[in-house]
Amino acid sequence: MSKINTPINFKNSIIFAMRHKPLHHFSNALALRLSITLSIFLDCVLLLGYVYVNRIGESIGLRLIYAFLSDVVLFYSLYSFTFKIIQLDIKKNAKISYIILGSFAIVAVLNSIFTEGSIRFFPSSLISANFLIVGNIMKDIIVMFIVLLSTMLLHSIIQRQQILLENEKLVADNIRIRYEALKNQLDPHFLFNSLNTLDGLIGNDDEKAHEYVQNLSQVFRYAIGNKEITHLSDELDFTKSYALLMKIRYGDNLQIQYNIDEKYRNYFIVPVSLQLLVENAIKHNVISSRHPLQITIETKPHDTIRVLNAIQPKSGVEHGEGIGLANLTERYEILFQKEVIITKTDVFCVEIPLIKQQSDNTIKNPGLK
Repeated sequence: MSKINTPINFKNSIIFAMRHKPLHHFSNALALRLSITLSIFLDCVLLLGYVYVNRIGESIGLRLIYAFLSDVVLFYSLYSFTFKIIQLDIKKNAKISYIILGSFAIVAVLNSIFTEGSIRFFPSSLISANFLIVGNIMKDIIVMFIVLLSTMLLHSIIQRQQILLENEKLVADNIRIRYEALKNQLDPHFLFNSLNTLDGLIGNDDEKAHEYVQNLSQVFRYAIGNKEITHLSDELDFTKSYALLMKIRYGDNLQIQYNIDEKYRNYFIVPVSLQLLVENAIKHNVISSRHPLQITIETKPHDTIRVLNAIQPKSGVEHGEGIGLANLTERYEILFQKEVIITKTDVFCVEIPLIKQQSDNTIKNPGLK
């Protein structure tokens, strides 16, 4: 027994494209969240310092609140300023210059205001005013560098994420274009084979040819319906309509047996897939009163449906997968990341997956309708 698997795998690229969503751009809300988080951290460090030097007193709570509020204001002012500058449509060197100069100006102004307030509201005989001023300047400069480094890191992450998204969008667009090419390839293939069958009837049995044309028009309404997936019940109805066309030509020499579990009728399948397999069986096998052809279409318990027929090859006909079967195999890989299994022993069998429900990741992502 031989097994033919599709060699193309788009699964990882499709899933990757869907799971990677863009980060939020720099905003005031992000600046506030970062400011509060980092201020709490600095307040905890300050509290540990007070504990270490054994300076826990009645005013420690107010000192911590004042320090927390001043740090939040400083962080928020720096973050909101750098966020605005970094989003400007100017040269990179100009952005860096504006951010550094502006940050130093913000630190200088707010440092003087908050240091003056600390000296006025919380006078201490243990720490000189000059020491407090120098300490606050050093702390605020550290805060400034924290803001600059974290902003650069965020900017780098966002840029990298945008590049990844653009690359995956290109992959998704390529998949969509490839899928459309496959679908456009299949429609003329179906038309060509249908016209060949009609040509065989014209002149031999004009009444059957006329009936064939009438039925063919109904079949084409479904075949050119521009759907990417359809319910199994609809595909079965279409396949039965196509089988009626073939019965016009082959009569009782062609038999199609259906063994369908009712629970699968609302599952999804690629349109024209069952019909394509029936068409291939008819095309590549002898059909006569001495060698009637029976095609079986049956569902299997592991959510698949298969089409099988005895192998009775026509002489002088090249036997292979053909354009239609290769097309079907690749469409299943693109849409569902599932394989079409082809086995060949004394019978030729093609087993295709049934999809329980539409998946946003596999159907909508490639830009399909």
